[in-house]
Amino acid sequence: MTREIDLLIIGGGAAGLSAGLYAARSRVDALLLERMGSGGQLVNVDRVENYPGFPEGIAGYELGPLLAQQAMDAGLVFAYGEAQALIAASEGGRHTIRTDDETYLARAVILAGGSTLARLGVPGEEEFEGRGVSYCATCDGEFCRDQPVVVVGGGDSALDEALYLAEIASAVTIIVRRDAFRAARVAQERILAHPKCRVLYNATVAAIRGDEQVRGVDLVTPEGQRMQETAGAFIYVGLAPNTAWLGDAVACDPAGHVVADVRLETSVAGVFAAGDLRQHSARQVASSVGDGATAAIWAERYLRGPHSR
Repeated sequence: MTREIDLLIIGGGAAGLSAGLYAARSRVDALLLERMGSGGQLVNVDRVENYPGFPEGIAGYELGPLLAQQAMDAGLVFAYGEAQALIAASEGGRHTIRTDDETYLARAVILAGGSTLARLGVPGEEEFEGRGVSYCATCDGEFCRDQPVVVVGGGDSALDEALYLAEIASAVTIIVRRDAFRAARVAQERILAHPKCRVLYNATVAAIRGDEQVRGVDLVTPEGQRMQETAGAFIYVGLAPNTAWLGDAVACDPAGHVVADVRLETSVAGVFAAGDLRQHSARQVASSVGDGATAAIWAERYLRGPHSR
């Protein structure tokens, strides 16, 4: 089945939903294509404390549906499917986006497919995923209640999830490969003050071990290699942009992030990028919302013609 549309937004996270809200309010003929449920990475976040307007914070699984409902109330149309290929057209033509069972012909496209949590790539990680290896503490933390766990990573996500796990597990060891955290100062202060949290700097995980479940991780530290017993390994070592499906349709940097200008327009006229998959994105909810709004504004001007840009 083939469908023509003025603006196709690919991705239903904070960036895509914000773009959809702005497009719908501008009465653009727009459709948001999402491969799963709305909210993106937000739905796995226990608490978002740095999003303006919520002084007490808000659960990510609450904020995501609120963004979706607001866009839907404004008139945004949603469809479910996974983008498989983008065939760019010359300026003024229609870009072709193929999914499993549908083809969209869009005058403008906003790429807002977000990112996926990166893997460590060590022995045992894939084998024990779902059996002690996890990338979502709010999803799997209860399986480790009153048992020791490790959290791998030193950024905001790692520390936020470590604090969540500290209320469930008997002890939380945070493994940081550098000699310092990368997370916000307030998160660092909370971790260092929490009696259940211990930090190992300059340490890496060489392997994950177990039987039916994870039983321990092999650590490499300045003092040498040793095995640490744990019931769960929660991994937060960065984000990989969901851009492999694009191939060479638009310019990307070596890490796969889409290159875009100040208008968030890519190397292809009429194709814009917003959120985590964009090069130099701050990878925060607030910045993704701003990206979505910016991309929608410039996409709407692109659709109106050169005199509006």
